[in-house]
Amino acid sequence: MHNKSRSYLVTGALWGGLPFFLACNAFAQPSLTGQIGYINMPSARVGEDGTFSLGYGYDKPYGILWTSTTLLPWLEVSGRYTSISGVPGFTDSQYGGGYGRFKDKAIDLKFRLLEESSFLPEIGLGITDIQGTRLWKGSYLVASKNVLPGLETSVGVGSGRIQGAFGGIRYTPAVLPNWSLVAEYDANNYRQDPFSSQTSAAQRNKGPAIGLEYQWGWLGLQVARQKTHTSVNARLDIPLNLKEFVPKIQEPAYFTGAPDLPSRPTLAQWQNDSDRAQQLATALGKQDFKNIRIAMQRDSLVMELGNGRISNVGRAVGRAVRTALYFAPLETREIKVVYTEQEQPVATYSFYDLATLNDYLLGKVDRSRLLQTVNIKPGRDEEVQPLDSRTLAQTLREGIDVNLLTNPEGDLIQVTSDDTEDNRFHLAPKMGVYFNDPSGALHYDIMAEATYKRRMGKGLYLDSALSANLYNTITEVKQPSNSLLPHVRSDIADYKRVKSPKLNRLLLNQYMNMSPSTYARVSVGLYEEMFRGAGGQILYYPNANKNWAVDLAVDALQQRDVQGWFGKRDYQTVTALASLHYQLPMGITATMRGGRFLAKDDGIRLEIKRRFRSGIEAGFWYTKTNGNDITSPGTPAKPYNDKGLFFSIPLNSLLTLDNRTVGNFSLAPWTRDVGQMVMSPGDLYEMLSDPKRDIDSYDGLGNFAERPDEQNLPQVTPPQPSYHPWPMIRLRLEDSGNRWLELDDKGAALAAAAVATFAAAGLDRPVDRFFSKRQDNRLIRNWGKLGKDLPIAAVALSGTAFALGDNRLSNTGLIALESSVAAVAGSSVLKLAVNRARPGSGGDSTWRTQEPGESRLQSSFTSNHSAVLFASVTPFAKEYDQPWLYGVAALGAAGRAASRDHWLSDVTAGGLLGYAMGNWLWQAQRNDSRYRSSLIATPKQLGMQIEVPLR
Repeated sequence: MHNKSRSYLVTGALWGGLPFFLACNAFAQPSLTGQIGYINMPSARVGEDGTFSLGYGYDKPYGILWTSTTLLPWLEVSGRYTSISGVPGFTDSQYGGGYGRFKDKAIDLKFRLLEESSFLPEIGLGITDIQGTRLWKGSYLVASKNVLPGLETSVGVGSGRIQGAFGGIRYTPAVLPNWSLVAEYDANNYRQDPFSSQTSAAQRNKGPAIGLEYQWGWLGLQVARQKTHTSVNARLDIPLNLKEFVPKIQEPAYFTGAPDLPSRPTLAQWQNDSDRAQQLATALGKQDFKNIRIAMQRDSLVMELGNGRISNVGRAVGRAVRTALYFAPLETREIKVVYTEQEQPVATYSFYDLATLNDYLLGKVDRSRLLQTVNIKPGRDEEVQPLDSRTLAQTLREGIDVNLLTNPEGDLIQVTSDDTEDNRFHLAPKMGVYFNDPSGALHYDIMAEATYKRRMGKGLYLDSALSANLYNTITEVKQPSNSLLPHVRSDIADYKRVKSPKLNRLLLNQYMNMSPSTYARVSVGLYEEMFRGAGGQILYYPNANKNWAVDLAVDALQQRDVQGWFGKRDYQTVTALASLHYQLPMGITATMRGGRFLAKDDGIRLEIKRRFRSGIEAGFWYTKTNGNDITSPGTPAKPYNDKGLFFSIPLNSLLTLDNRTVGNFSLAPWTRDVGQMVMSPGDLYEMLSDPKRDIDSYDGLGNFAERPDEQNLPQVTPPQPSYHPWPMIRLRLEDSGNRWLELDDKGAALAAAAVATFAAAGLDRPVDRFFSKRQDNRLIRNWGKLGKDLPIAAVALSGTAFALGDNRLSNTGLIALESSVAAVAGSSVLKLAVNRARPGSGGDSTWRTQEPGESRLQSSFTSNHSAVLFASVTPFAKEYDQPWLYGVAALGAAGRAASRDHWLSDVTAGGLLGYAMGNWLWQAQRNDSRYRSSLIATPKQLGMQIEVPLR
């Protein structure tokens, strides 16, 4: 299967949301490629931050299904799926007879280099078709300016598909703000398009085009007349940074005690009558709280619970505390809430002043007064004793509920039954979609899936899923996988073709909390449709004010057979993946995984995603392993690496009541076996990251009281994320420049470096001769590998120090990274200037130039590896007085000569260059307090404080 995607049916997206639909402002207009622009030509604009656009255009002979997302305020990423009329996708009718027209995928990037000001235009740089076949590759530089109200003009120049100068103009009259006239000079070289000789593209020339546009809410349409034909482009724009798209008109109100106001007991009555605690548990259960445990510990009422529906932790805790105030014994002085996920404590909320708490919930005091009486600790507060696992609430939802459309999961129709112990049965239709297989460009399957979850003990859950196929077109997929690796994913069509009922999942998961910051899971059973096994995961998620987490997952797996019950295939493996999750500004999370993957290939996987205000996440992954997938689409010269895009869509933003259900969608160019992972039985980081984010955000209370007068507070409605690193960058550049001017011994240092390089050059020939005779020696080969890998490790460790270290270590790591970049830049300049041939390339002179046509950036003088290695270690050696690090760097750098990738003088010059960069930047920036910044968040202000000591 190719270009696989999987998604759940999402319904109710516009249900009740028409007022929002009509009230949206107009967005920048995409071109036929999905990038913001005119008809075929781009402008310098990018969409409003967080805008997701989906559209279809027809521009003879091309049909273009496109999508575009403004991932960052200055970065627009577009993807398009282009079909070409009159050109078959496959010439072999047996292999691809059902595929239809030729189709190709492309990914385009646009960077905003300069934002428009009163006098300067906006400037953008675009790169098209960056990955894959690159049939539409090119680049351009363009400037755009609003010269008059409603009148925008652009001029640019391109290479590749866009050849030479181009331009565009758009006029939007004030009296008709939904209408625009657009014109452009189209500079595409259509005659160089793929298959142009077989289509009408060969008759298309550069020239003018004109069009008319109309936008209504999130919808837009463009009709344009070009020289020989008419084009059409329709689209839907979705602003992902809206907090919600649909008003919560069906959200249940918080507890008010109605209709029969409960009477609060004395402590003695509470202790003598178990029904008192059960009444509170029952009231909480009716509000979707799960795993409810309640106890009085001295004069403190302790509640341990989670919530299966409410998406914000602070809001859930607020509803629990508000309810508890109606039932708590009169002598209660404190309420503690241990919020849990799968019965694992995430945080403990302690409320010390119940009178102030009650006044705040009634709107009599402000939030700052409440915060003086609240304490939030990660995990379970050590003062809170673990509560009895015996349930207090009776089963609240006896029988079966049938819901049509109006259900928290967004299903078209569902049958459910659940209770307060988080036992749940759920039956609903599901759909899978698969793109770009040779047997057909689109395949799908529709099934009925029943899931059953059962609590077996403290943190122990049975999780199962049974599916029955209702209809699918995957039976048309006939061709076998051509992969030379174990078929851990490429045989997915064999599994999908089976129409009989299948047991997709049957798992026992034991969740454990080892410490306030450490969680673990042990799993055994049928993991997913293709694998069964046993394994576990351990996660370390530090306390507040830390923006990282690490986990290790190990699973022993056996491949299941295609029938979907208890049969097996012969393939077995053990996967082990260590992951580092790091939260960056602008809602971005970067995850690096490393270890052994499903096909027994070792390597790393990088995932980067951004979370928008709506909760929607968009990201990509890229995997690099030693799997060596050389069959099509890979080649022996360029093995295929697994990659793709993914989206996570919380239905909370799309439905009329709050919920925690999330729909996942992923899109990969090909379904291959390299770099694959087993479906996690219950990923701890995914389970805890959202509640941890809520708890660590601002004061940790979120929409605690649901007071109308607080809805505009950043704690309740976080502002659109922004990040302005320029003040810190400017300070570092200023300090570095000033330090460079203050260096009095630059000339002497340069002379000493030249002497050392010339001295090493005298040894170039004998040293290379020595190593050339010993290339078969195992020690020499390993030395060469060390020289290649050690600079990469040094950069990775510098990045880790920057990301995870204290202020001093983090600053040193950043200096090391800056020094490495500066060293590579300096080394590249020398490579371009000298163009020295590498050892073993022939010729008598050690200073001969490369052959014509060879890249100067790949020339020998100087060694980038040596420069990066010394640049990385020098700041640490200086800051922590560890001179032995220079010995490690020298040993690694010499490996480049041992492998005969460089002459000794290349290594020497590179090392001296790296040392000079590291020493200079360390001296300039070692005072880390000069660059520290902190976020100020109070009920009355939100801003950034930057400490700038006077010198």
